[in-house]
Amino acid sequence: MKYPRSGYDKVGGIYYFARMLDKIRLHARGELPADYHANFGVAMDGRCTKYLHVDHAALAERVKAGATDEEAFAWCEANGRKLSEIEILVWNSFASKRGWRDETSEYFQQRKQDAGLTARDDIQTFFDLFDWDEKRKA
Repeated sequence: MKYPRSGYDKVGGIYYFARMLDKIRLHARGELPADYHANFGVAMDGRCTKYLHVDHAALAERVKAGATDEEAFAWCEANGRKLSEIEILVWNSFASKRGWRDETSEYFQQRKQDAGLTARDDIQTFFDLFDWDEKRKA
């Protein structure tokens, strides 16, 4: 099974963008795991594209047409907005801490419990949970 990159991987200096691009590519090839379909283009994908002021479907078309990671990010800057250093810091802080002391904490804790990980203090965010679930973290 193929998984998207970690949410911690960066393109254009921001977290999650690389993961979203991988999800687009896997989806286009029919290789995106079924569990990922419900949140495709919404949830963090939607938050990321909205933060960049672009439409997920339009970005997906660029990526499916063969855009590299860097070309896709440049397209977002040209068609949405170019992020300042502070805006990158704000996004990275938000994205990397998702599930930790925010409005999704209860849902995150339930997902962690369902996975049998309540004793794992090193798994504190959704990115950590993704990395564990996708076998990047033991």
